[in-house]
Amino acid sequence: MSVLAGFALLLVVVFVVAFAVGRGAGPVTPGLTPGGGGGGKPGTGHDMGAAR
Repeated sequence: MSVLAGFALLLVVVFVVAFAVGRGAGPVTPGLTPGGGGGGKPGTGHDMGAAR
């Protein structure tokens, strides 16, 4: 196996392990939805007000 193929395989393994750990850990915040809307709760938008 070439060095490049070994490195690519290592990257794939690291990605798969990180993805599995992330799926097992769950969302970062309670109530986080896949849509990213925050469930329509007040104060969850991305508007930073009148930035100048």
